Amino acid sequence: MLLASAVVVWEWMNEHGRWRPYSPAVSHQIEAAIRSSDPRGGSVVLGQVDSRLSPYIIDLQSMHQFRQDTGTIRPVRRSFYDPASAPGQGWQWEWENDAGTWTPYDMEVAIAIESAHNRQQPCLDLTPLGFCYFIDYQNMTQVNRQSQRCRRIQRRADMAYPLVSGPLPVPKGGGLLATGLGQPCSCQQCMLVLSVKTNTGRAGGGAAGLQTLGRRSLTMQRPKNSASKPLSPNVTTPPSPVPSPSPMVMKPQRMASSTATVCHAPLPQRSSLAGLSRPALQRIAMAQSRALIASGVPTVPVKNLSGSSPVHPALAGITGILMSAAALPVCLTRPPKLVLHPPPVSKSDIKPVPGFGHCCRKTTKKQARKGKTPEEVVKKYLQKVKSPPEEDCTICMEPLGGPSGYKGPGVGPVSRADSVGRLAQCGHQYHFQCLVAMYNNGNKDGSLQCPTCKTIYGVKTGNQPAGKMEYHVIPHSLPGHPDCKTIRIIYNIPPGIQGPEHPNPGKPFTARGFPRHCYLPDSEKGRKVLRLLLVAWDRRLIFSVGTSSTTGESDTVIWNEVHHKTEFGSNLTGHGFPDPGHLDNVLEELRAQGITEDDGLMEK
Repeated sequence: MLLASAVVVWEWMNEHGRWRPYSPAVSHQIEAAIRSSDPRGGSVVLGQVDSRLSPYIIDLQSMHQFRQDTGTIRPVRRSFYDPASAPGQGWQWEWENDAGTWTPYDMEVAIAIESAHNRQQPCLDLTPLGFCYFIDYQNMTQVNRQSQRCRRIQRRADMAYPLVSGPLPVPKGGGLLATGLGQPCSCQQCMLVLSVKTNTGRAGGGAAGLQTLGRRSLTMQRPKNSASKPLSPNVTTPPSPVPSPSPMVMKPQRMASSTATVCHAPLPQRSSLAGLSRPALQRIAMAQSRALIASGVPTVPVKNLSGSSPVHPALAGITGILMSAAALPVCLTRPPKLVLHPPPVSKSDIKPVPGFGHCCRKTTKKQARKGKTPEEVVKKYLQKVKSPPEEDCTICMEPLGGPSGYKGPGVGPVSRADSVGRLAQCGHQYHFQCLVAMYNNGNKDGSLQCPTCKTIYGVKTGNQPAGKMEYHVIPHSLPGHPDCKTIRIIYNIPPGIQGPEHPNPGKPFTARGFPRHCYLPDSEKGRKVLRLLLVAWDRRLIFSVGTSSTTGESDTVIWNEVHHKTEFGSNLTGHGFPDPGHLDNVLEELRAQGITEDDGLMEK
């Protein structure tokens, strides 16, 4: 058993798998619901303290947040932090986003920033925390170490997160919570833990021995004008009111001891949370969070109905609203687990893909350019236009009958007879100089793509960095494809230096998340998709170098508009199975890159 004081921060998991903190006011509200003896404490309506969170309900039984209008479910957790850290002292660190509003840092990052600020460090490198940012305290800015983009940051005073003190249950096993001379603690928190532990012990055929917290009986802290006396275990006190958020707080505020309903057990040997590892703290937090929910509370389950139609989550949301209005606790069913990888496979069970004489493909850094000059490449795909129509060039938005609106470098003068051309296959017309400028701004690989209809002339290639693509069959079936095995594709691209075809030549690029595992059914259509993916790999079209749409990181390897399935046994993120239209969608995406089934026949 751990004897400690800690501040409690409730957090939710976003779509990127990062834990984001609720505000101090919301955390106080959730803690008040936990301390409450009302059976309705099984669910918390967040809109009661923050109107912006009105669609959200937290189900304390399953530890999930439920959005009533969409049916979206996200995990939540109850984390412990040192009372001397930023959340315990009421300091919020925030960065300015593109919309001009302020976004709080993840709690662990905020604690590190506050700690360095208290030590009067001039700067802080967040790389050890997994973020490529640099904090400049003198200018109060955050700098991206790769792109050098600068954002403002601020240190804002707010109310402190709720404080708990007393016994924290050991995650695995351990005795019942008790204090004093064998007398149970009479605070609401410990009474709830004790009731759950007692019920569990009876069901398991015996209770563990009692442990003591102090040498005298525990008393609840009273206001100064009232006498303080020992309380019976059957005596309860009403939960403290949830503090409402203030629009402007001038200095950190702490909950007054006379209004905060926390466990006031004397702690002669109080251990510091700073010496505990984060995994240990999270295991303790999860154990206490589950123990604080009293057993035997009647609940009505609300299923998380899945499907492509928005009606299903809406029905779940309406059900949750009606149950909350009727003072019924909302208990959500636990969502399925994320299954990214298949069960372990031995080397002897890994087989070549039928019909493929190889199992690995590598790419070089750079492909040779086709065509002597940009003008020669463009002229190869154009037909002359004697009388330009009375319409605008969709590249420069100037009339086709007049000169090109492009005045930049790299484009020489042309005669009036050659000033406008028609693309041979699709028939769209443009200024010749505009097409040359567009080609110069692209990959310069000898191909041209119509900016209006996206028709590709020549063989399109990309700027995918050098890497390796492996593929084989594993003896497991994907959801929705029980009649066949699975093709596993493994992409591996190391970080490196950008070449002339990349956005920032000479600068380093990162390669996050490699090797990346992707999956296809080992069916006839799945093998057809694999053949075309090999063509796309050879043409350097699977990946590109740019800015990640999920993390915002620039100069990094990103997917290049050909979707892959990276979840093996689930489809929680939309990147898994079952997905009946996935293979057809990939074929369409490859066709948009200029890769057709004829290219797959040549691959054989």
